[in-house]
Order: sequence, then C-alpha cells, then structure tokens
Amino acid sequence: MAPLGDAAAAATSPNLVVSFGEMLIDFVPDVAGLSLAESGGFVKAPGGAPANVACAISKLGGSSAFLGKFGDDEFGHMLVNILKQNGVNSEGCLFDQHARTALAFVTLKKNGEREFMFYRNPSADMLLTEAELNLDLIRRAKIFHYGSISLIAEPCRSAHMAAMRTAKAAGILCSYDPNVRLPLWPSEDAARTGILSIWKEADFIKVSDDEVAFLTQGDASDEKNVLSLWFDGLKLLIVTDGDPYKKLTWLLCRIALQDFKGSVSGYKVDTIDTTGAGDAFVGSLLVNVAKDDSIFHNEEKLREALKFSNACGAICTTKKGAIPALPTVAAAHDLIAKGN
Repeated sequence: MAPLGDAAAAATSPNLVVSFGEMLIDFVPDVAGLSLAESGGFVKAPGGAPANVACAISKLGGSSAFLGKFGDDEFGHMLVNILKQNGVNSEGCLFDQHARTALAFVTLKKNGEREFMFYRNPSADMLLTEAELNLDLIRRAKIFHYGSISLIAEPCRSAHMAAMRTAKAAGILCSYDPNVRLPLWPSEDAARTGILSIWKEADFIKVSDDEVAFLTQGDASDEKNVLSLWFDGLKLLIVTDGDPYKKLTWLLCRIALQDFKGSVSGYKVDTIDTTGAGDAFVGSLLVNVAKDDSIFHNEEKLREALKFSNACGAICTTKKGAIPALPTVAAAHDLIAKGN
C-alpha cells in the first residue's frame, strides 16, 4: 500500500481501480431520525458513490483513482484535497469555472427510509466531456467502476460511454453499481431505461433489493426476478438486503464450469447513518477482486470476501457521512471476530 496521500504511486499499481462519476458534498442532519424539513442543522460530509468507493479501496490498502469534474469553487477544491488525503489518485479530476460542485441533503428517517434532495442544475460533474477524459488513466486500471448518475444528462453521458468503451477495449473488468437516485431522473421510466441501457456491458454488478424491485417491477425476494437480471458474460451479480439495520448479502454467481448461489449473513451494529454503506461494501469487494480475480470462480474465496464486505458496510453505518465513516481493515476483522 502506498503511504497515505501518495496517490501517484498508488496509481502505478497493477491492481488499480478507477472510479468514474460524481463527487459531491452531503449535508447530513445533526439529529438522526428526522426528515429534511424537520432537521434544524446539518453536518457537511464528502460523498458521491464512485468517490466513496475510491476512498474505501484506498483506506483498505488497495490502489484507486477518481475520474470526474468539480466546480472551481471552495467545495470542489476541498473534495479533491480529500481524495488526495485519502490516498486516491486525482490526475483524472478537472475543475469547471462555470458550474458549481454538486450538493445533496440526505437523511435517514424514523421508518428507516433515506430521503434525498439534490442541488445540481447543472453541477460541474454533469458537464464532463468525452474530450476531457484521461483515457491513459483508464487503460492503466485493472477494474473500471461506475454508477448510473453519470448517464442522466449530456455531455457526461457520452463521456461515460466513451470511458466504458475504452475500458472494455483494453480488457479491463467493468464494475457497475447503479445506485438508483430517482429524484435526479426525469421519470421512473427514464431511470429504468437509462440504467438498463448499459447493463450488459458490466462484468460485475451490485444492486440492492430495492433496486431489483425497481428494475424488474417485481418482488425482489422472488429468485426468478433476481435471475432475470442475469445475462451471459456476467461474472458476478450481488444483491444486498435493504434493511438499514442489518447488512445481509444475497449472492448470485454463475460461472462457466459450475453454477452456485447462496447468501452471506451480515452484522448487527448500532446504525446512525446508512449513507455510503453500499459503497464501503463495493470498495472492499473490489479490493479483493483486484488482488485475485479467481474469486469469480472460487466459492470459498468469494464467501470470505463477502463476509469482509458485509463487515465494512455495517461499520460504515455507525457514523455520519460516507467517507468519514469508511472502515479500516482492522475494524472489519474485529467485527468479523465478534460475530453477528
């Protein structure tokens, strides 16, 4: 592992994971269990799913880089400095003088549901163009990771497609976490169509049970609905349980020589804020995949990696914000040792 902040050295690693997309400021209520309207004060925290994943990878000893665009403002420069401080390579980061850095207000209400309110009209991340892409950074990766928010509007959508084509042409594994945020899309149908438009380009996909229900318009607990998201060429499909107070991972993995599926139990913790839990889960799994992609063909290795990922996701819920709550390797192993 490169020293904290030595992001340039980290990006020379053969196990580099490049995350593409948005990074923003999350404002989280200072009192848990209230709606955004009820909240009297907010805590500022860095966020954005692809950036959270990049920071999680670095914090867990992996090598990561982030590719995206920020406003040339106080928040934008603060976020890029946070990436650097967390050991994430930032050579793919750009600043836009004509747009602001995105903001989001997010809370976990008493019923366990998260509530989002976004300020991006448009934000700088939406204005990244294909010509601005650092294609060399992508080609140096072992894994290229992305979400779906970058598909919502042009020119970022075209940049996303070009980045993905570059990764696939170079034989790089593509990791997709749709991270559905309906308030950002014109409609539910537009979201569903947009998210599924690149579905079959991925090697690895992680979705929540809520997202399965949304994408299939069916019961996420029905295995047929989950399996309808499988396609030939996909190496791994993971569905995480949506209960914010216990991370339970459903594993579906089909490979050429054998089929297997099953579940890996999660861990009970004192949940404060679920923001970033799925990103901690994904980042921890990508660390292991980057080190040894035989995990796609070895059920024992995969289950061990998922146990670790469940612990990372659970720990992330015990603090406010996403990046500040990302776990260390030691903390994850400590939770695993304690059991459920």
